[in-house]
Amino acid sequence: MPANPPPPAEEPASPDQPPPDVEPESVEVEDEIADEFRDAVGEGAERLHRGWRSLLATGFFGGLEIGLGILAYLAVRTATGSELLAGLAFGIGLVALLLAHSELFTEDFLIPVMAVFAKRGTVTDLLRLWGVTFVTNLAGGWVSMYMITSAFPEFGPLLTEIAQHFVEAPLDLRAVALSLLGGLVITVLTRMHQGTDSDGVRVFASMIAGFLLAGLGLFHSVLDSFFIFGAIQAEGHVSYLAWVQWLWYVIPLNLLGGLVFVTAMRMLRASEMDEAPGPSKNDGEPSRRP
Repeated sequence: MPANPPPPAEEPASPDQPPPDVEPESVEVEDEIADEFRDAVGEGAERLHRGWRSLLATGFFGGLEIGLGILAYLAVRTATGSELLAGLAFGIGLVALLLAHSELFTEDFLIPVMAVFAKRGTVTDLLRLWGVTFVTNLAGGWVSMYMITSAFPEFGPLLTEIAQHFVEAPLDLRAVALSLLGGLVITVLTRMHQGTDSDGVRVFASMIAGFLLAGLGLFHSVLDSFFIFGAIQAEGHVSYLAWVQWLWYVIPLNLLGGLVFVTAMRMLRASEMDEAPGPSKNDGEPSRRP
């Protein structure tokens, strides 16, 4: 009897094809996440290494642009009495910030941190970005509120009411939660901006974030400082000392809300990627991705 013919040799899998035990949809999602990671690292590295002139300008103008959102908030709340509608109007400031490519202190809790994680910058670079952006945001906000209170003195009582909501709040569980949520919302906003190429979607996300931050009275170290500045300038019933006594705990809690609940989770996911720094994630196995 003739010998049985040998079984045909298996053709090697194409490098462009996923392994047979991996769903194509999963590979597509992984590739999208990897692309987002590379984009975030590239943008974060650019922010970390901006020159002093650019850094000062983007931070200062960021404060001015947020002032437009506060002006819209005050106008809508005065006309309607609705904090929720006014919060939606406040999103105008975040849209202006987005389209003008300016800097906001707590907006830097995700993308520049990802660049440091990928070794495209140092912790010193990150602290420089945070420090300069924080100070210049406040300077721009102070100037914008001075113009607003000078042009619309009728907003004075409302500004005082809003400011007292912040500076008179006791440091309790509610204040801690409001501050954590403030950091979380603004960092999730950055994450949503990074996850789409559509300017329309980014604008919509900015409006939603404004609604949550201002409409629900969340504590945000920079944005809410502008309301307090306006109250000080308009009627003087709130002091800079009261502002500092409120600010000292809101900043670290905003940091905690953004870095722990959003950025750390993003870094944990990114650590599984081949692009991430550190030892191979495959224990010496070659990467399955082309």
